[in-house]
Order: sequence, then C-alpha cells, then structure tokens
Amino acid sequence: MNIIETRDLTKTFTSRTRGKGAPRTVEAVKGVNMSVREGEIFGFLGPNGAGKSTTMRMLATLLPPTSGQATVGGHDLLREAERVRERIGYVGQSGGTEASLTGRENLMLQAQLYGLSNAEARQRTQDLMESLELASYGDRLVKTYSGGQRRRLDLAMGMVHSPALLFLDEPTTGLDPQSRVHLWAEVRKLRAAGTTIFITTHYLDEADALCDRLAIIDHGTIVTEGTPDALKREIGGDVIALGLDVQNGASQRARDLLSAQPYVRNTREADGGVSLVVEGGDSALPSVLRLLDSAAMPIRTVTMARPTLDDVFLHHTGRSLREAAE
Repeated sequence: MNIIETRDLTKTFTSRTRGKGAPRTVEAVKGVNMSVREGEIFGFLGPNGAGKSTTMRMLATLLPPTSGQATVGGHDLLREAERVRERIGYVGQSGGTEASLTGRENLMLQAQLYGLSNAEARQRTQDLMESLELASYGDRLVKTYSGGQRRRLDLAMGMVHSPALLFLDEPTTGLDPQSRVHLWAEVRKLRAAGTTIFITTHYLDEADALCDRLAIIDHGTIVTEGTPDALKREIGGDVIALGLDVQNGASQRARDLLSAQPYVRNTREADGGVSLVVEGGDSALPSVLRLLDSAAMPIRTVTMARPTLDDVFLHHTGRSLREAAE
C-alpha cells in the first residue's frame, strides 16, 4: 500500500524585484509524480536547488502546492491537511529544538503540543531517550550538544507522537562521518519498527546505503526512480577512471578521442583525468590503453568499477551530481 501518492505536483514562486521590471517567476517543482510505499525508506536524491526540500515541505503541509494533487497517509493533501499532520513527523534541515532547554524538556514540550497528557508525555519522552540513546545527555542544555547529538534529538522530536510517516530533510548535512553512520543506524531502526521514512539528500553514499528506493530529481523534475541497484543496472557497462597529465588540455583531447569509439557510452572530466562508461570493461580496457598510448597521452592511474549513482545522474542529466552541486 502507498502512503504517499502525487500527481502533477507543482510549486511556483514569484520573487519581487526592486525598482522597475516585472516579477520573476521560478518553477521550483514541475509536475512531480511519485509513490512511496508503507514501511520503506524512500530517498529524494539531487543537488541543492533541485526541488527536494520544496516537494517535501508541500507533502508535510508546510507549503501549498501551486497545482496538482497528492494523498499522504491516506488523506488528501489540500482538503485534509490537519489529518495529514496527525500522521506525519517532520525534521527540517535546521531542526526545531530550543537551545536553552534540555533535551528532555524539548521532548516533553513537543509531546504536550501534540496533546499527550503529562503522564503520557513523560513516558514517551523516556522511551525515546532510551531507544535513541539520548539518556546520557538528555538532561543537559541543548546548546551544549554536538551536531550528532542534536540531530538525534531532532529525530526524537519528529517521532514523539508516533507518526506513521517521518520526513527527514537533509538529516546528515554538516555531520562528521561517524555521526552520519550513527544516524543511519537510527533511521534503519525506525523503519524496522514500522515507520515509513522519506529522506532528502545530496549525498550519493547516503542514498545508496540507506534507501530502499529513490527518485533522482533535477531542476524540479524527477528524471528516474527505482532501487539503487536497479538504477545502476539500468545504465549497464563499466566505469573506467583514468588519471592523466591534465595540463595543456589533455583531458579534453582524451575525451574527444575516446568518445569516437563505438564501445564508449559517455565520457566526462574527473579529478585529475577522465571517467568513461564502456560496454564490456574487460575487453574495452586494453583498447583504451592502446589508443591513448598511440596518441602519446601518458596514463598515471587506471581503475575500473561498476556504475555508481553519480553515473546514473550523469546518464539522465548530462552532468554528474558533484558538478551540479558545485
């Protein structure tokens, strides 16, 4: 069963300009169609400004859609917004904690705002502090928390009313690698307990490791959707990364030479050289090396691997996700 369904969901912003000139219209989300199944971790992958957060904020009833339809938790997004809010939790990029209160006080206040009695709020707060391992610092002021500790508290705040669906907007941005891995573990625990997770991210490794399914969004449009493995299988081939002497335009000359070969699907500049997707990497690699050697292009390093989600993004948009982020 689907817990989210959208049809032609759009959001347009109009920015006011000072002085003369007409207002500028920006299409942030352009006809998004997607479905999210109950009990899965669904990811929205794309660069900053692609429309991820805007779509999530619409689904969480924080922004009204310009047009289109959606159901969230079995309720119509526009006509039953209050019922939608009863079924969801939302953790924004900046969180929602009060730094001058303790973690326990934040959770108590949030629980009471959702209508829990004092006794229920105390029990729910204690349960969350234990399950999310907040107890050791839960009675400290939030302003003393590390980034990872605060993000874990943000999760608890979003879960305090036991929502069926939890929205997480870029939950690991700014965290160190260890804190990111810990947060991934907490998200998996929530999924195992029956909570559906909708997560936005621009981290390739996060989408690959965490999401059961994901949609890749660019310029407000979903370009492809599926499991991470299925999306990578879709483009097929192998990825060869070549470390070259990049001076004097060598990378571009190598790309021009390689792009003309029938076994090369696409090429792009990579750090210190060229990356290309080829059919039959084992047989193509010797040909690539011979070709560059005959063109007097010294090769410093060679690696070959299966496609990544960045290659999927490149395949569908014509540029890598890292390039889009920059």
